[in-house]
Amino acid sequence: MDAVTTLATTLGQRLRDLDAQVSTAESCTGGGIAEAITRIAGSSAWFEAGYVTYSNAQKTRQLDVPTTLFGQVGAVSREVVEAMASGARDKSAARFAVAVSGVAGPGGGSAEKPVGTVWLAWADGAQTYSVRRQFSGDREAVRRQTVIAALEGLLHLAAGEIPTQG
Repeated sequence: MDAVTTLATTLGQRLRDLDAQVSTAESCTGGGIAEAITRIAGSSAWFEAGYVTYSNAQKTRQLDVPTTLFGQVGAVSREVVEAMASGARDKSAARFAVAVSGVAGPGGGSAEKPVGTVWLAWADGAQTYSVRRQFSGDREAVRRQTVIAALEGLLHLAAGEIPTQG
């Protein structure tokens, strides 16, 4: 079993024990986190919804991310992923949510946000946590590392820990 499947399996066990559900809000991973979760048999018991909001318009339309944020801080930012996580949690009524937005490459990077820059956010009830990570490698590697970090954060959150410290 590969690392992603192992993490998703463990997450499913924890969420079943808690009788809790999770939803995802994804940009740079294009649904990769939801795919990892739903490859686990029985995930319908703990996976509520997945939102793939690649465009800013869909982040606003589907997750209620304020349009003003994109001009102020950009899509790859703490504020946007926190709004995405909150929106996914609120829209789906799942207890937990994770959101990601980043620059997977090979283009699109800048001096301020180079390729590999990813913001992740996790929500549990009214609490939202976020972290900026800098991943290396090609597009596939950045996306895979993002999926792993998202699942690891959810595992910490489901264990009652702060996901950004793991």
